[in-house]
Amino acid sequence: MSTASSRHMERVASLGCVVCRRILGRPYVPANAHHCFDSADRSDWLTIPLCPDHHQGANGFHGMGERAFNRMFKTSERVLLGMTIEDLAK
Repeated sequence: MSTASSRHMERVASLGCVVCRRILGRPYVPANAHHCFDSADRSDWLTIPLCPDHHQGANGFHGMGERAFNRMFKTSERVLLGMTIEDLAK
């Protein structure tokens, strides 16, 4: 992992969980960077901030699976990535 991509992932995580903030209207919740899309397309630059619950927990992308997660939160990784890029630009 390059220094630039490490810094980018730290900035993404520092935003706080995108689901909590942008979809559920909650205040800042600490997050980790979740790599978007298929593992074959994995890039440190295509990451979104998800709290532990929304990342790997029972209500999480990996915990529920992508389809159930998208249905529950009426979103997709592409939409969440767009929100993340918008937040980084502020």
